[in-house]
Amino acid sequence: MGGVAGGRLAAAVTAAGGLGMIGMGSTATATSLAAELAALGAVPRFGIGLVDWVVRDRPELLEAALAARPTLLSVSFGADLSWVQRAHRAGALAATQVYDAQDARHAQDAGIDVLVARGAEGGGHGETRLATLPLLDAVLDTVTMPVLAAGGICSPRSLAAVLAAGAAGAWLGTCLSACPEALTGESARSALLAADGTDTITTRVFDVGQQLNWPARFPSRVLRNEFTGRWTGHEQTLAGDPEAAAELAAGIVSGDQRIAPVDAGQGVGLLTASRPVREVLDELCTGAQRLLQRWADPPEDHTARR
Repeated sequence: MGGVAGGRLAAAVTAAGGLGMIGMGSTATATSLAAELAALGAVPRFGIGLVDWVVRDRPELLEAALAARPTLLSVSFGADLSWVQRAHRAGALAATQVYDAQDARHAQDAGIDVLVARGAEGGGHGETRLATLPLLDAVLDTVTMPVLAAGGICSPRSLAAVLAAGAAGAWLGTCLSACPEALTGESARSALLAADGTDTITTRVFDVGQQLNWPARFPSRVLRNEFTGRWTGHEQTLAGDPEAAAELAAGIVSGDQRIAPVDAGQGVGLLTASRPVREVLDELCTGAQRLLQRWADPPEDHTARR
């Protein structure tokens, strides 16, 4: 949620009863984190999400995150979990995204407190090995700590499904990205609201075009547009094309949705309006609770009496 989940969104999620996360993506710096922490204001709890290879390139970003004393520190997209003990010493719980049972075991052995089982349906960067429910099956059978489900959770039904499967909660992204509290630009917000669930694609073209150091195993699920149509499958050519890079940079600055990337999971088709965070979370939780209660109640006996 880098570039989307700023301090204002995090504060709104916490105020609505969740744990709001400030997402620091591939262009994050200690300065940009400070700005979002200022926008956060005084909240009782919050988290910070970081990208592994970014904090290795910019160690001061991790230092700034630890100094902010978040409730939860999440660092994902890498195998080195040596930061976990530092998080604990700073008084923070540690979380990371996992994509299979082997990842989950490695994280548990490193002392991770909370796992995020991120399925292939999820928006933004991540491995695309397993869908959310099969991944939950694998991870929940492997570890003993709380597991949050991520990927395609945009409705009361999908939230109820992962809770019924054994998840301790949900790690939400796309369903909050169109909220007015998010950092999402207006053109990107309009694109999200207009999209169907089949309008996403996993691709590396935006990372290649911007010369970002994302490992190849972490493509990004985004909305299809002219740029993905032109360059997906031609990444090697794109890497050496300065005109395409300039076009992409200009499209991002101008918000041209024919060119610019918009992260979106497969639940994006359920977004119909830009609604405040509190409304979105209330609908999700109330609806999921109603469904779970209905499933828990004994069925009526419709056997015909003779």
